[in-house]
Amino acid sequence: MSALTDGLGSLHPGAQLFAMLDGEVVVDLAIGDSRLDLHTPMSGETLTLFLSAGKPLTAAAIALLHDQGLLSFEDAVAKHIPEFGVNGKEQITIRHLLTHTAGIRALDTQYPFLTWQETLGRIYNMKPERDWVAGEKAGYHQHTSWYVLGEIINRVAGVSFDRWIYARILLPLGMSDVHFSLTAEEYDSYEKARRLGYLYDTAPKPNAQEFSAPRPIPNYDTVLGASRPRPSASARGPIKQLALFYEMLRNGGRTKAGEQLLWPETVTLMTTRQRVGMFDQTFRQTIDWSLGLILNSSQYGPAIPYQFGPHASASTYGHGGSQSSTGFCDPERKLVVGLLFNGTPGEPAHDKRLRATLKALYEDLHFA
Repeated sequence: MSALTDGLGSLHPGAQLFAMLDGEVVVDLAIGDSRLDLHTPMSGETLTLFLSAGKPLTAAAIALLHDQGLLSFEDAVAKHIPEFGVNGKEQITIRHLLTHTAGIRALDTQYPFLTWQETLGRIYNMKPERDWVAGEKAGYHQHTSWYVLGEIINRVAGVSFDRWIYARILLPLGMSDVHFSLTAEEYDSYEKARRLGYLYDTAPKPNAQEFSAPRPIPNYDTVLGASRPRPSASARGPIKQLALFYEMLRNGGRTKAGEQLLWPETVTLMTTRQRVGMFDQTFRQTIDWSLGLILNSSQYGPAIPYQFGPHASASTYGHGGSQSSTGFCDPERKLVVGLLFNGTPGEPAHDKRLRATLKALYEDLHFA
């Protein structure tokens, strides 16, 4: 697939592409290098950061607690985290967090140098943005609201969100190599097996015209970075395993082994429009959202970011990772896809290669 290889070496050292059609694997491809320092080829088993493409896993954990009767999407966050309900945040609900309408975007989390509690303490002290009424204004929350969702899981489940998600969602789905955090021993084990890939910065340097030589992104692919879970962005694994999550959603919450992981009604909330026609103050575009996932919003124009290619059906849902990855389901096509580039070349270059690759994939599968 030339669309995947066109940027190889300049936009990204390596890439993974995986697709299933009606439950059958139709693409399982890995190209290029996962680690330039070790001259390690990319494989389908390489673990690379998903960044925000892992957000739906945290959303699914909240959904599972909802199914267990331990919380409601309409609960005020302060019901579960009293410390949060100050400085005008008393009315913010779990639904607001999942639909990016809470109005608490602007905070430098200084990841990974602050501890979990230090980060949460700064979020608790925040005030909503000026003229922002929760639920009435929208703007993508990169990290803040997701730390709060992670803390809700911690308190309601009684165990750290990263380990709870691993035990209750990832293992049942066969996603045993996807992790929100790694102990030093786990990190060392994957490192010795040469299965840990790096995510590289490939964007042009200031005032440069050409793309730069790939540089590891500071603090991400380190023992410290891997040890500190971030509900918004620290999940890493083979992209083929993320596709298993979308196959579960496509099957109404049922795993391949037949376990009903999420109730079908809850899957509907996670995969259909819960935030409709709202202008996103972060992306500066109108984008529809479910409870935790981005929905195909091509009806609002051709330049919507982090979409699913020109041939995706209107009901397609998923989530992208910053300048690097995506996972999604196109239910009308019975198609699930995981795609990861291990280079971040800047938003315009990533958008171009993402659209080209997904266009070619659909055409190769005769969906054009």
